[in-house]
Amino acid sequence: MPAKYAVGIDLGTTNSVLACVPLVDEHAPPDVVPIPQLVAAGTTEESTSLPSFLYLATDQEAESGSLAGPWQGSGRHVVGQFARQQSADVPDRTVAAAKSWLAHSRVNRHDEILPWDAPAEVPRISPVFASRCFLEHLVAAWQHAYPDAPLAEQVVVLTVPASFDAAARELTREAALAAGLPASLVLLEEPQAALYAWLSGVGDRWRKQLKVDETVLVCDVGGGTTDLTLVSVAEEDGQLHLRREAVGNHLLVGGDNMDLTLAHFAAARLAEKGVDLDPWQSVSLWHSCRQAKEKLLSGKGAAKHTISVLGRGSKLIGGTVKVEVERAEVQQLLMEGFLPACGLGETPLRRSTSGFQTIGLPYEADTAITRHLAAFLSAHGDARQQPVHPQHLLVNGGVFKAGAFRQRLLEVLASWSAGGPPRLLSEDADLDHAVARGAAYYGWAKQHGGVRIRGGTARSYYVGIERSGLAIPGAARPLDALCVVPFGMEEGTEVDVPSDEIGLVVGQPAHFRFFSSPVRKEDGVGQVLRRWSPDELQETDSLEATLPPDPNLDDTYVPVKFHSRVTELGMFELWCVSSRSDQRWKLEFSVREED
Repeated sequence: MPAKYAVGIDLGTTNSVLACVPLVDEHAPPDVVPIPQLVAAGTTEESTSLPSFLYLATDQEAESGSLAGPWQGSGRHVVGQFARQQSADVPDRTVAAAKSWLAHSRVNRHDEILPWDAPAEVPRISPVFASRCFLEHLVAAWQHAYPDAPLAEQVVVLTVPASFDAAARELTREAALAAGLPASLVLLEEPQAALYAWLSGVGDRWRKQLKVDETVLVCDVGGGTTDLTLVSVAEEDGQLHLRREAVGNHLLVGGDNMDLTLAHFAAARLAEKGVDLDPWQSVSLWHSCRQAKEKLLSGKGAAKHTISVLGRGSKLIGGTVKVEVERAEVQQLLMEGFLPACGLGETPLRRSTSGFQTIGLPYEADTAITRHLAAFLSAHGDARQQPVHPQHLLVNGGVFKAGAFRQRLLEVLASWSAGGPPRLLSEDADLDHAVARGAAYYGWAKQHGGVRIRGGTARSYYVGIERSGLAIPGAARPLDALCVVPFGMEEGTEVDVPSDEIGLVVGQPAHFRFFSSPVRKEDGVGQVLRRWSPDELQETDSLEATLPPDPNLDDTYVPVKFHSRVTELGMFELWCVSSRSDQRWKLEFSVREED
């Protein structure tokens, strides 16, 4: 049965959204799909978003069925608004920021590790399973709203951060397929989805608002990450087209950091009153401050807000501790901490670190988004090493619902350019739903030939090749990086990788190392790097695998050359082609999602 809808899914760190547009209608704007969810025990309501929180019910709650909301089964894993409320009251049984854990390569994302640091008696789940639970709820919400249009038969576009590496994207796809999304689903970078949402709103008028050789900066500050993207405007055969020129690194700084900053501020206020919070209360305060921030910084936010935390001491059992904060002081605190004025030549601060660290999420040491932005614009400058000065700015993420934050960003950008501030695109944008709407529009555009953002792969990809030589006790062998996918390689293309023969280990466990770079755009396929800085190349997830032996050769060491292919669905296939027989081995990763 042909698809009826293009469906966009924003699997967000803080909130997830579902949107759609009829494929048969050439003028209908994307609509947000309502999502029924549990808001209290026995109470279900619809909302335009699903908070990306998961509450692990106790055995008593699960057995009573009191939390068995829509599509929750026994109610043991509860997602949405109720789970978000529980994050403040019962933080050690609540999973948050599962999406950020998907990108954390220092842990096994299939291991049951969340909630992180939960007591031993609390059951845990994996980041992949948590993501699957959110997506399963969205799938069920879709089927509830559109029972005659199975989601598995629709054109589905799922968004990911532009900075997600190949492994994080593959894990996202894995969770999506397990949740019932179709194998044909397309992954789309979130900043591009936000720009598609703007394009769907202005229609063909975008060709009058953007000019040849201009650049659009998309600054997407979400709950857990900051995503930066540059899109250029060019002309080809007399027609304007858009091309994604650069994406930033994976920056774990966003709304969660702001919540923690506000919690630190509130804890200091409580300490002045003689209230010393224990670790449990500190986590609860963090989650409570998330709600306070959103209420205070919304367009119609109150002048003051009271933050409450349940009491824990012998004198406080059954009571609460409270602190009142003002809108103006919160806005000033977060503005100077996250969007301070700075020079274009400044770089993010690198603080000295302890030799021993807990294995938590690798949040950025410097929370100043403006300094990260300065480094991004400088790293992607022209051939003369001149930083990029964008003519247009598109913001996304709940942080920018506060007009003061948008204005500060414009002021900082204006201070870096003699041409004044960039033009803010669509100041009245729907920042809560833009990514899902844009994803749905992109799915529609693929079917109808609408405007598309070009760009190919957002990074160059490399294979680590260990050099041969004499062994040195206690020292690893030197490693070269061979470019197997150049920046901008388009979907549906393939290439032989020129190189000397490489020895491939087969028939026994082997460790394959891979790297990527968003800044080395000039490296051609086959280029070998013998030295590089951490800012140039980042190691992605390594792969432990036992490749089958070559039946034609009695050897575990086979000479091969590489052949790279990027499929139409954005899967990167690295083929190891034997130089001695017709044997081929494939290593497959998801490197990109759209075009």
